[in-house]
Amino acid sequence: MALGLFRVCLVVVTAIINHPLLFPRENATVPENEEEIIRQMQAHQEKLQLEQLRLEEEVARLAAEKEAEKEALERLAEEGQQQNESRAAWDLWSTLCMILFLVIEVWRQDHQDAPSPECLGADEDELPGLEGAPLRGLTLPNKATLDHFYERCIRGAPADAPRTREFVEGFVDDLLEALRSLCSRDTDMEVEDFIGVDSMYENWQVNKPLLCDLFVPFMPPEPYRFHPQLWCSSRSVPLDRQGYGQIKVVRADDDTLGCICGKTKLGEDMLCLLHGKNNVVRPGSEAKDPLCVGDSPYLDTMRVLKWFQTALTRAWHRINHKYEFDLAFGQLDTPGSLKIRFRSGKFMPFNLIPVIQYDDSDLYLVSHLTREPCGGTPPSSTDWLLSFAVYERHFLRMTSKALPEGACHLSCLQIASFLLSKQSRLTGPSRLSNYHLKTALLHLLLARRPAAWKAEQLDARLHELLCFLEKSLLEKKLHHFFIGNCKVPEAMGLPEAIRRAEPLNLFRPFVLQRSLYRKTVDSFYEMLKNAPALISEYSLHIPSDHGSLPSKAVIL
Repeated sequence: MALGLFRVCLVVVTAIINHPLLFPRENATVPENEEEIIRQMQAHQEKLQLEQLRLEEEVARLAAEKEAEKEALERLAEEGQQQNESRAAWDLWSTLCMILFLVIEVWRQDHQDAPSPECLGADEDELPGLEGAPLRGLTLPNKATLDHFYERCIRGAPADAPRTREFVEGFVDDLLEALRSLCSRDTDMEVEDFIGVDSMYENWQVNKPLLCDLFVPFMPPEPYRFHPQLWCSSRSVPLDRQGYGQIKVVRADDDTLGCICGKTKLGEDMLCLLHGKNNVVRPGSEAKDPLCVGDSPYLDTMRVLKWFQTALTRAWHRINHKYEFDLAFGQLDTPGSLKIRFRSGKFMPFNLIPVIQYDDSDLYLVSHLTREPCGGTPPSSTDWLLSFAVYERHFLRMTSKALPEGACHLSCLQIASFLLSKQSRLTGPSRLSNYHLKTALLHLLLARRPAAWKAEQLDARLHELLCFLEKSLLEKKLHHFFIGNCKVPEAMGLPEAIRRAEPLNLFRPFVLQRSLYRKTVDSFYEMLKNAPALISEYSLHIPSDHGSLPSKAVIL
C-alpha cells in the first residue's frame, strides 16, 4: 500500500517539475515578428488565389477551344460525308450514263450497215433545210425509162471491153518482159506478172474511153525482202495515216522469227547451220537501198515511181520497133498513166501501178491511185495506200454466184457512175467518186437478200443505193467495206489485222473541211436533179465520148 502511494506521489512531482509554466526552457522564445509573418502569409495566400483564378481561366479557355475544335471536326465530318454521298451519287449517274452510251453505241454498230428506206436529216448547223423526204423529194425515172436507157446507152458500152483488155494485156505483157530483160537479178527489182483490177475487170465500166487498171507487183533483189507494216499494228496512229502502211526493207536473213543466232551468244564450238560462221545476223542491219529515203529503211513512193517510169521508158525503147503506134505518159501528175496513140489519132489509155503484196494475201500496198479512195494525199512519201481492189473483185464474183440470173446490182452501179461522171463534167469534179458508189453497193449486197436484186427491181435498188449514199453524206460517215467489218465472210481470207482493226470512215475529210462538204452535197443533189433530163437525152441520142490525146502527153 505504501509502495503504491509512493508511486503516485512520484508521478505528481514529476509532472509538476516538467510543466512549462513553472520551468520555461531557455531556448523557447516567442517570435517577435508574428504580425509580419501573418502579413506575408496573407500576401502569399492572395498570390495563390490569383494564380488559381488564372489557372481556372486558362483551363476554361482550353476547354472552350477544345470544344470549338471538336465542333469544327464534327462539321467537317458532316460536310465530308455529304460530299461522299454527292460523289457517290455522281459516280452512279456517270456509270449509268456510260452504260447507256455503250448500249447505244453497240446498237448503232449493229445497225450502221443496214439500209433504210428513208434518209436521215442533215446537220442543221451546216446545211439547213436538208431534212425531210429521201433525196429531197426528187424522183428518179420510172422502171421503163431506166430499162430503155440502160439498153441503149449502157449495155452496149462494155461490148468492146474484152477486145480492149486483150490488146492491153498483150502489150503490157510484152512491155514487162522487156523490162525484166533489162534488169539485173542481183541489183534490180524483180517485176512480177500484172493483175487486172477495178471496173474493167468487174464488168461495170461505162465511161469512154475504156480504161484498164493493172497492178504490177515487184520484189527486191536477194538477200533483201519487204516487210510491210500496217497502220493498225501500232497503238496510236494519227487519223490522217489510217488506211496506210509503210514498207521496211530488210535483209532476208534478218528474220528474227526464223533464227536466234543473232539474239544469243553461241559458244566457240557451236555453229549456226543457216548463216554459217562469217554470216551472223546483226539486228538493225536494214537495207541501204536507193529506193529508200535518206538513211531510213522505209521504201519511198516517189523514188519507186521515178524508178518505174525510167524502167518503162527503157523497156519501150527496146520493143517500139515492133509496133505501129506511140506510147506516152498520159498525165504528168499521175505516174504510171500511159496512153497508146495510134496513127489514126485514136488513143487507148491504161494505168500501170507498182504495188507490193502484203504477206501472202490479196491485199496490196500501192504507191498511188488515179482515183484516191480515202480522199487525200498520203501524209508522207513513205506511206503507202492499202488497196483492196483484188478482194473487191473476188467479193463481186462470189456474190454474183448467189444472185438471180440477170441481177441488177452492176446495172445500178453503172447508172450511178454514169450520172456522177456527167455531173462532174457539168459542175466540175467533187470529192464523191466511183469508189464511194461501189462501197455503198458492197454494203447493200451484204445487207440485202439475193432475191432483192432481180432485174425487175432495178428502179427500187437504184433508189435505195442513192438513198444509202445520201444518208452517208448527211452523217459524214461511210465505212470502208473491208476494214473492221466483221460481217465480211471469212471465206474472203482477209488478214486478221484488217478484220480486227477499227472501221475506217471514208468521209472523214468532210468533218473538218466544211466548204468541201457543202460543195460535195450540193453536187450530189444537183446530180439527182439533172438525172431525169440526162437519162431522157441519152436515151434518144448517144453522143460520142471519145476525145483526142491531151496536149500535155509526153512521148516516150
